[in-house]
Amino acid sequence: MTYKSILVHAEPQEECEPRLKCAGAVADLFGSVLIGLGAEMMQSAGVADPFGMLARDWEALLRKQLEEDLARAEARFRAAAGDRAQEWRVLEALPTDALCWSARGADLIIAGGGPRKGADAFRAADPTELAIRSGRPVLIAPPMQPFRGDHVVVAWKDTREARRALLDALPLLLRAQSVTVMEVCDERRQAAAEFRTADVAAHLRRHGAKASSRVKIADEGVAGWELRTLAQSLDADLIVAGCYGHRRFQEWVMGGVTRDLVFETSGFLLVSH
Repeated sequence: MTYKSILVHAEPQEECEPRLKCAGAVADLFGSVLIGLGAEMMQSAGVADPFGMLARDWEALLRKQLEEDLARAEARFRAAAGDRAQEWRVLEALPTDALCWSARGADLIIAGGGPRKGADAFRAADPTELAIRSGRPVLIAPPMQPFRGDHVVVAWKDTREARRALLDALPLLLRAQSVTVMEVCDERRQAAAEFRTADVAAHLRRHGAKASSRVKIADEGVAGWELRTLAQSLDADLIVAGCYGHRRFQEWVMGGVTRDLVFETSGFLLVSH
């Protein structure tokens, strides 16, 4: 198993550069094709105009801005991709939707690399919604940090989502210098957690990964903090985790640990649902 194609959303703004650099770094590791996607959607002009003349002028200006944005996004992608194998695609749609549709032709989606709160849904993608809806693993980049992936922490929880994330991250886990499988639990569950994490580590070693296990006795409410603390102590720049969510009132709602990991931008995070 490997990543033969990597999908990344390119934007006209500079804040997408960390994401593009991450995509290039992962492509170099696996000899992947980079698929750059320009995706943006015009917002309604929102102008009260009984004769339609002002609205037409506004629409023309918005159309011109959209075309200029997509052209700048392509230029950023081409510059970051360099001479790597690459494809460029354009969709006039909400970026999250466009990336979910385009994920059919990709093994991995690169997201993040910029502010994740208060982002404009007409121009920016939501990384967690991507993970839940796209059917592909999503590697979320921090705002500014080169990707290494030499030391990796696996956030273990005995669920389908965690198993899915483990499999989806396997190409990265096999090339890492060390992989630590960690579960956070209360004292009553320690023995079971030690068995589970040791079992997962043994499974990874059978595949050829340099894996070990660890259990931390703590309240599950601070699991995200404990995982980040361990990652920092091991000089691990990547955490692998299941992405937990469900629909509520037509919106995706994330579980607490997922939310904590996604919005803590100190390192890379690979999530699957």
